[in-house]
Amino acid sequence: MARFAIWLACVLALLASSMSSAALVEHTFKVIICSIGHISRCNIILHFNRHGILQLLTAWADGPAFATQCPIRPGQRYTYRFNVTGQEGTLWWHAHVGWLRATVYGALFIQPKHGRSAYPFPKPHKEIPILLGEWWNASVVDVENEGLAVGQAPNISNAYTINGKPGDLYPCSENDMYKIKVERGKTYLLRIINAALNNQLFFKIANHTMTVVAIDAAYTDHYETDVVVTAPGQTVDVLIKADQPVGSYYMAAHPYISTPPESVFPFDNTTTRGVFAYEGAKSQNPVMPTLPDFLDTPTAHKFYTNLTGLAGGPHWVPVPLQVDEHMFVTFGLNVERCPENATCLGPLEGRFSASMNNESFVLPNNTSMLEAFYYGVSGVYTTDFPDNPPLVFDYTNMSINVDDSLIYAPKSTKVKKLKFNATVEMVLQNTAFLTVESHPIHVHGFNFHVLAQGFGNYDATNDSKKFNLVNPQMRNTIAVPTGGWAVIRFQANNPGIWLVHCHLDVHLPVGMSMAFEVENGPNPSSTLPPPPSDLPKCY
Repeated sequence: MARFAIWLACVLALLASSMSSAALVEHTFKVIICSIGHISRCNIILHFNRHGILQLLTAWADGPAFATQCPIRPGQRYTYRFNVTGQEGTLWWHAHVGWLRATVYGALFIQPKHGRSAYPFPKPHKEIPILLGEWWNASVVDVENEGLAVGQAPNISNAYTINGKPGDLYPCSENDMYKIKVERGKTYLLRIINAALNNQLFFKIANHTMTVVAIDAAYTDHYETDVVVTAPGQTVDVLIKADQPVGSYYMAAHPYISTPPESVFPFDNTTTRGVFAYEGAKSQNPVMPTLPDFLDTPTAHKFYTNLTGLAGGPHWVPVPLQVDEHMFVTFGLNVERCPENATCLGPLEGRFSASMNNESFVLPNNTSMLEAFYYGVSGVYTTDFPDNPPLVFDYTNMSINVDDSLIYAPKSTKVKKLKFNATVEMVLQNTAFLTVESHPIHVHGFNFHVLAQGFGNYDATNDSKKFNLVNPQMRNTIAVPTGGWAVIRFQANNPGIWLVHCHLDVHLPVGMSMAFEVENGPNPSSTLPPPPSDLPKCY
C-alpha cells in the first residue's frame, strides 16, 4: 500500500508548480489535510473526483464544500481515503471552497499497472506536466467576496501561468520562465491541465505539431493538431516530437473567449509563455507561435469535436444503449433582484446570478448534502429538480436576453433522484440570457460519453441522428459550444450526492449547478459506507 501526505495552508501560492505524483493503479491513497489560517478566511476542502479519482463508494472523499462534507476549519485536519484500482491517466485535485482553487491545486498522474510500456501509444522518452493557471495580484478570497457583496462578477485576473510561472511578458517574471529541455529526435508526453479559474485556454508550441492521445484520463484515437484548447477542469495528453532544428521555441497560452464580439465581457487578454529548448540551443531569441484570436470559436470547436474515444482500448467503457432517464437541461446567466436597502451593481440594477433549468442552486450551510442523504435528514435539499425547463423558448436567441419572464430564476437546493445503475442522457442546452458563452459543465462521480454537440437549439429529431454510439470521447468536463448544446450519457453506478456545475468559478457560487442523488444498490458492494470518524463537522 502506498500513501502520501500533503499539508496545505491557505497562504500557499502557486502550489501547483511543485505538486505532482504518480503511482501504480492498485494503490490506495491517504491524503491528510491540515487547515491553517484566520477564522472565516481559510476553510479548506479538496476535490479528488474524476479530475483526480473516480470515487466509487468513497463519496466522502469527493470534496465539494457542503455537498459531500463540511469545510475543514482552521486548526482542524481531515484524511481523504480513496482507492485508485483500475484507474490511470492525467488527473488533478483542487480546493473546492470559493476561489481558493486559484492557487491550491496540483497534478496526480497514475501510470498503467505495467508501466509506460503499456501505453496504447509509443513509449515517450519523458513525461512533463503542464499546468495552466490564473493569477490575481490580490487575495482571491477578497476578490470573490467583493464581487458577491455588490452582485457583480468579480475582477478579472492579472496573469496566466505555466507550471506556476507567468513568463517574460509580465513585469513580475521577466527573467523567470518555465523551461523544458528536450533532445532532438526524442518524443515527449505533455500532460496538460487547465487549472485556470475562469478561462478556457489556447496552448501552442512554435513550429511543432502535437498528437492528442488522451483527454480527462481517457484514451483517444490519435489526433494531430498544432493547437490545444482546454476548458477549466479538463486535461489533455499530447505526444510531441522534438523534430525541429536545434533552437529555442516559445510555448504560449492565452484565453479563448467564447462570447460574441458585440457582448464580450472584460477578460484578461494577456499571454503566458515558457520555453521549449533543445539541448545545445544557442539562440537567445525563441521563436514565438501565432496563437488563435481570442474569439476564435471555429478553431476551438474543431478541436473539441474532432476527438474520439479509443474504443476497445484500456479502460474503454462501451456506450450504454438503453436510456432510463432523459433530461433536457438549460443553463446560463441570470439576474437576481436587488434586496431592499441593498447596493447592487450587477446587470439590470440587480445581482449577477446563474441557473440550470431556471433553478439557481444554493448550497446548504449547516450540514452537507451527503450526510443528509446518508442519515435521511429532511429539509437540507429537495429531490424535485426538473427534467426540463419550465418554458420552451428560442434558447439561443440574443434578442430575448433581457426578457423579464425568463431572466429571473428562483434560488433553490434541488437535486435529481436516480435509481442505482440507471442510464442517464442529458441534453445540455446553452441559453442567451445576458450573453451566449461556452460553459464547461463538470459532472462529479462519473465519466460520461459525449454523443454529439453543435450550435443553436438542440433538435431532437435531426440532431439525435448525429449521435456517435461507437467511439465517442469520454470526459468528466464538457465545454458546451457557445450558443449551442451537447448530449452526454452515463450510468449512475455510484451511490451518493454528486454535483453537476459550470467549472467557471465566476458562475458556480451564483447558481449554475445542480446535483444527483444516486440511491444505494441492492448489496453491500453497491451501498455507500458510513462516513469516516474524522469527517469535518459544520458549526
